[in-house]
Amino acid sequence: MTQLSLAKDGKITEEMRIVAEDEQVEPEFVRKEVAKGRIVIPKNINHNFRPRGIGFGLRTKVNANIGTSPSHFDLDEELCKLNVALYAKTDSVMDLSTGGDLDAIRKAILENSTVMVGTVPIYGVAAELYKKNKNILKMTSDMLFDSIEKQCEQGIDYITVHCGVTRSSLEQLENSNRVIGIVSRGGSLLATWMKHHNKENPLYEEYDRLLDIAFKYDVTLSLGDGLRPGAIADASDRAQFEELIILGSLAKRAKERGVQAMIEGPGHVPLDQIEANVLMEKRICNGAPFYVLGPLTTDIAPGYDHITSAIGGAIAAVAGADFLCYVTPAEHLRLPTIKDVKDGVIAARIAAHSADIVKRGKIDSNRDRELSMKRKDLDWEGMFRLSLDPEVPKERRKESEDFNKKVCTMCGKLCAIDLQNPTL
Repeated sequence: MTQLSLAKDGKITEEMRIVAEDEQVEPEFVRKEVAKGRIVIPKNINHNFRPRGIGFGLRTKVNANIGTSPSHFDLDEELCKLNVALYAKTDSVMDLSTGGDLDAIRKAILENSTVMVGTVPIYGVAAELYKKNKNILKMTSDMLFDSIEKQCEQGIDYITVHCGVTRSSLEQLENSNRVIGIVSRGGSLLATWMKHHNKENPLYEEYDRLLDIAFKYDVTLSLGDGLRPGAIADASDRAQFEELIILGSLAKRAKERGVQAMIEGPGHVPLDQIEANVLMEKRICNGAPFYVLGPLTTDIAPGYDHITSAIGGAIAAVAGADFLCYVTPAEHLRLPTIKDVKDGVIAARIAAHSADIVKRGKIDSNRDRELSMKRKDLDWEGMFRLSLDPEVPKERRKESEDFNKKVCTMCGKLCAIDLQNPTL
C-alpha cells in the first residue's frame, strides 16, 4: 500500500500525522489532499527519516542537487555537500551523480540524509555505459527499468523520469525555433536514443511497468520536464506545453494506480510568464504539486544564478508552485562547491519563505514579526537566532567597529531606533 492508496481508503497514516504537525494543519486535511493528488509525501518504504509533504496548503519546499561527474568524483566531498545542505535546512536532496561508484555514493547519501532523497535513474544507466566506453545508444529498455528498480529498492524516495519526451513532443521541438533546444540531460539522453532507434520513449511506452515499481516501494514519480526551456527566448513554446499535456495525463494514470506524482517545470522564464506557467500546470495536471528549477528570470547572470532563480522562485511559489529546486552560483559553469551548495539553499529558502508569507499568512510570518521586535529592541542575539542563516549576520556584526555597542556602523549615533529608545 502507498500513502496515496491509503489516503483514498480514508486512512490517516503516521506520515500524514507528522506532516500535519509540522505544517500546523489538521491530519484530515493532509489525507484529503493526498487522496486528491494535490499533496505528495515522498517516502520510500525502505528509507527511515522524518517525512515532509509537498503541495497545496503546505510550506514551499526546497531541494538541493548534489552529485559527482565523470570529471570529478569524491564521496567525502559529496557528503560534505549533503551536510551543508542539511545545515542550511534543505527539505530534500537529489543525488545526480554520474561519476565514481554510483551505488556506494547513493548508499552513503541515503544513510546520512535526514530528508527525502531523489535521483534521475537514467543517469546511472548512462554512467555505467560510459565506464564501458559505450554511449546511451546501447541502452535497452530492461537496463533502464532495472536501474529504476535497483534505486527504488535501495530506498530512493522520488525519481525524475522524463516520460513526456515522446515522438509527438519531439516533433513539436523539431518544428520550433528554439535558441538552445534540449537542455535537460535526461531529456537529451532519451531523445538521442529515440531518434537513433526510431522508437518511442520506453518510460512512456511501458509506463505501467514504471507504475508497478513505484507502487511496490511507494516511490513518488517526479514527472520530468525533458523539454523545459533553457533560455528566456525559448520559454512557453509548443514543445514545452505539448510535454506538459502529456505529463498531465500520466499524472492522472499514476493517481488511479495509487502512485504519488508531481510535475517538474521550467527552467528559464521571463517574469511576466511565470504565473501563467504555474496556472497552466495546475489546470492541466489537476493540481498536482509543481516542482520548478528556479525559474531563472534572465540568461545574463552566470555566477549569480542563485539570485536570478530566487527571484523567479518567489514569484512561482506565490502563484502556486510547491517545490523549488535550488540553483547555485556555479550553474552553467561547473560543479558547485560546498559554499555554493549552502548559498543555493539559502537563496531558495529566502524565495520559499517570502512566498509562504503570502500563501500561509500568520503561520509563516510570525518569525518575521519576532525578528522585527528584536530589531526594535536592538537585541542582536535575538536577531541572529531568528535569521535563516545565523552565522552570517553574526560574523558581519563582529566585523563592525561598533561591535560592543548597541548600534552598528551604518548609522552610529544617528541610529533611528536608538534615538526613539534612548534608554536602550
